[in-house]
Amino acid sequence: MTQAIWVYDIDHCRVILANAAALRLWKAETEPELAARDLSKDMSTTVAKRLKQYQAGFIESDAVFSELWTLYPHGEPVSVDVIYSGYRLPDGRIAMMCEATRIAEDAPETLRSAEALLHTDVMISLFATTGRELYMNPAARNTWRSETTHLPDIFVNSSDLDTILSEVELRGDARRVMRIRTDAGLVWHDMSFKSCSDAATGAPATLVTSIDVTELKHARDRASYLADKDQLTDCYNRAYFQRHLEELGAGNTAAPIALLYLDLDKFKQTNDKYGHEAGDKLLIATAERIKACLTEDDLLARIGGDEFVILLSGADTPEHVKHRIDHIRTTVCQPFFYKNKKIEVTTSIGVSVMPGHDRDCEKYVRQADVALYESKRLGRNRSSLYTDHMGRLADELLQTEAELASAFERGEIELFAQPCVDLSSGKVIGAEALARWRHPNRGLIMPADFITVCEDSGLIEVLDHYVLDQSCALVKQWHKSGLDIGISLNVSPRQFLDDGFMSALSSHAQHPDLKTGSVQLEITESVLADDQDQVAERLRSMTALGYKVAVDDFGTGYSNLAYISKFPISCIKIDKSFIDTMPTSVPVVRLIQRLSEEIGAQTVAEGIEDTDALMTISKIGCRWIQGNYFSAPVPVDDIHATVHLLETQFEAGALER
Repeated sequence: MTQAIWVYDIDHCRVILANAAALRLWKAETEPELAARDLSKDMSTTVAKRLKQYQAGFIESDAVFSELWTLYPHGEPVSVDVIYSGYRLPDGRIAMMCEATRIAEDAPETLRSAEALLHTDVMISLFATTGRELYMNPAARNTWRSETTHLPDIFVNSSDLDTILSEVELRGDARRVMRIRTDAGLVWHDMSFKSCSDAATGAPATLVTSIDVTELKHARDRASYLADKDQLTDCYNRAYFQRHLEELGAGNTAAPIALLYLDLDKFKQTNDKYGHEAGDKLLIATAERIKACLTEDDLLARIGGDEFVILLSGADTPEHVKHRIDHIRTTVCQPFFYKNKKIEVTTSIGVSVMPGHDRDCEKYVRQADVALYESKRLGRNRSSLYTDHMGRLADELLQTEAELASAFERGEIELFAQPCVDLSSGKVIGAEALARWRHPNRGLIMPADFITVCEDSGLIEVLDHYVLDQSCALVKQWHKSGLDIGISLNVSPRQFLDDGFMSALSSHAQHPDLKTGSVQLEITESVLADDQDQVAERLRSMTALGYKVAVDDFGTGYSNLAYISKFPISCIKIDKSFIDTMPTSVPVVRLIQRLSEEIGAQTVAEGIEDTDALMTISKIGCRWIQGNYFSAPVPVDDIHATVHLLETQFEAGALER
């Protein structure tokens, strides 16, 4: 026998039988010498897998394989065409009978091509037009081990194959990234299909190359998921919501959709009081509570901070929409517990309804935003459905904001001053600086009509700095002219903790003409309810610069009375609401007066309008009075005359003391 024949033990990686021609091919002197060689030492993992595939084919279907292989006896390459078949060993295991039909003398490029085909991880297969497998390289055989694999078997959806084959017939090739069946289960492959001919028969065939991209697909899906999702709450994010709106806008007529803008009332206070971890957990809980109220056709997105937007499908009737919104509010407004602390939760919601025939999404988003503002204006903890009247008010507000932004440049913001009188001495001891807007068309506008606009638009920072600059300049002028009174000015909560505002205070304090204690900064009681250590530090910094500190609107907030004595407060101003409700509120006013005395602060009664109120507050012991009973706010240019008139009337006994 001239052909080399040997038996290879696949399990033990050794040649166990060989004829003389095989010994020459393997460059072995004897059969025992060849059998002693451990062929696994220089075997690649690809070859090892391929041999296992052969073994499986022998066992399953008594298969026979014919391939070009390169052997490496003593490290020297020899390429041979080999026929492989199963060979049962005495112990019952299946080995491999190898019959070398010829020594290949092909060009190096051909040999290297065959070797690359054997070792590549790209799965290469050839299928007949009937779908029957004609050839699979080792990578493909490792994916589909059955010897009877048909092309339709690997497709999850048969319609995908029909589409691909039609495309191949029309264009000659096709490419898809698709989910397919393998012996390991469902995976994602990047697959190319090309029309060709079977080199053995000349019959039409389809060449399929495939790369496993499952990990890449999952990574991209994860990246896409993360790009669309809010990382904290797992809701959709603003970017996804915006794209969803664009898709809605491009869609055809459909059922009405209710668009809800929702945020948590006083979320910042919760964050400041309990910490950001508590705030984050509250946001997560809020998202879960909202999700529990939604259907698969609804959408929830977190668009920033504590703001959520909800799209409710099937908004066919106002009653149905109201019922669903009430359900959401009731669910969200349940107490939240953080480290055994009970946090009360309320929410404000703005609602607009997008009809099926109108998909101008941006318009309805703005309407929901306007309605949310209305809910907050009405006191929070409610929902408001957009109306045209709200829209007109919102437009007016935008107009006011635009005009207000340029009012500072045009010099339309003016300061008025309201004197504060000491009943004991009959002297004016100070004046509160109050901003007014002299509108060219609407006349003099009171703070109640533009302060909120300043706060919402960020112009409050400009206003606070303007009032500070003007007040410091005024009090220096007063002292130079012989008017020895102080001035007080309001500081917004936003500016209180602003480092830029502190820098401005420091700059003014360094001016030699600004007397220590001549400027009093009024903060609202709500400021004291924030981080009290931080508040105390800021107050000490202000007083160290020579400013006095007063608490405005005292009695309307939630400050800790046990802690307030630790703040460097020189004055407490009793809120006008208590003055207006006397004598019912007298016990509260008396308590505030006593508290002021205990901490060594003066008390100022604001909003004294008549003799009865003056007499009542005087009997309680409050001696500093501010209100229209003595003088309404006057232009700062008139303050000298106003002070002179008041003190003259006191001396003449014309005013009650």
